[in-house]
Amino acid sequence: MKHCSDCGEKTIHTIPEGEDRLRHVCSACNTVHYQNPNVVVGTLLTKGSQVLLCRRAIEPRYGYWTLPAGFLENGESMMEGARRETYEEAGANPTSLSLYHLFSVPHISQVHAFYHSEYHGDVSAGIESLEVRWFDVETLPWNDLAFPTVFQCLKRWQENPTDLSVKEDTLERTTRS
Repeated sequence: MKHCSDCGEKTIHTIPEGEDRLRHVCSACNTVHYQNPNVVVGTLLTKGSQVLLCRRAIEPRYGYWTLPAGFLENGESMMEGARRETYEEAGANPTSLSLYHLFSVPHISQVHAFYHSEYHGDVSAGIESLEVRWFDVETLPWNDLAFPTVFQCLKRWQENPTDLSVKEDTLERTTRS
């Protein structure tokens, strides 16, 4: 951040009094500009022993498979965001969602929240998806998954599909291990 969004003057990178980390602070009006993690929300839609994946039509990771997910918008709850992203990417409108897996991803300043829903309605590729497809546990495209959090979420589901308790993890800079 080079300029203050309040007054337009230059910002400096300093530790404000009473704080413990560098922040962008306006050199004129002293407004402290906080930069906080982005929240990604999505859905693990299952139909019996199958899970729905979307093949990405956008970067990053164009052509790779993912769970329907995206960035939370201002003014919406995490569940509303997950439902919106699921509809936008997979044409699905799950009515019942429950928090399934929460990831802290500090090295990219993100939090990823995946909800679960058993779903038996229609699906169709949205504008951000090349295609959507139901996969059996045995046919999941492990080598073509877009993101490590998607890999970890699917791995958990594959290992114990009946465990729908909420799990929280921190994903370090490692890849799919």
